[in-house]
This record gives sequence, structure tokens and C-alpha cells, in this order.
Amino acid sequence: MTDPDPQFPMTAARILRGTTRLLESLGYAALPEYTLGNGRRADILALDGAGQMAIVEIKSSRADFAADRKWHEYLEFSDRFYFAVEPDFPIGLLPLDVGLIVADAHGGSIRRESGVAPINGNRRRSLILGIALVASRRLARVADPELILFSR
Repeated sequence: MTDPDPQFPMTAARILRGTTRLLESLGYAALPEYTLGNGRRADILALDGAGQMAIVEIKSSRADFAADRKWHEYLEFSDRFYFAVEPDFPIGLLPLDVGLIVADAHGGSIRRESGVAPINGNRRRSLILGIALVASRRLARVADPELILFSR
């Protein structure tokens, strides 16, 4: 979720906020900045009550999208994949075979639904466990910023 364009330092934060609000309204629990098993960091990994995973890759500018060569590496870790952009983003640049979310700081909408490609059951179990651990640790740090947490 880096924002490489200095003209738009808060763009990614606005998209994150609106996309998170949208995902929550759709029944997902959204976790920003989640590191996947392949070492890549998803801007948002979202989990719904049925255990379905969605990954959202935030694109804050044309330059941000043009520099991205890694988004394909997220697909094996999600049932659904979306790009999230602001309303004035040139959406014609984005691939047509993935989902599209348009968001601002107040909310968002799905403009193109993602296809569904179910992930492996073992990977799903591992992701759910990882999400639980990461979310718990982040919450513990909010409650006690001086807490020293030991990772596995």
C-alpha cells in the first residue's frame, strides 16, 4: 500500500478506509498489511464468516499501478482478488479479469465483481490461523503499546 507519488501522500489511506468500510458492510473482517506465506504483503486480506478470503490491492496512482509486477503472486492466497482505486483513477489501465473496487475516505463500491478461484484447504486453514494471530497481536499492542510480543 505504498504511495509512491508525493502529490498524493494520503491517497492510499483514503482508499484503505473506504474499502475497509465496504468490506465490513459485506460481512468481511478486513486486515490491512498482511504478510502472506510467499513473503508478499497484501494491502488488505479480508475474511468472511464462511472462511472465504479476498485480497485487495490498493493502487493510488497510475505510477503505482505501472510499477506493480507482483499482484499475480497474491492470487493463490485468495478466493477473490480486487484492485481498489479512487473515483478518478483511469480504470481502463486495470486488467478486466479481476475485481474492481472504487473507494474514497467515506466508503466504496464494487464496480466489477471478482471471479472466484477457491484456494487449497490447507492454505485456507493456515491463513485463518495466521489472521487470528496477527489480529490478536495488533489488538494487544493497542491495549498495551509497551507489550513485548514474541513471534513464532
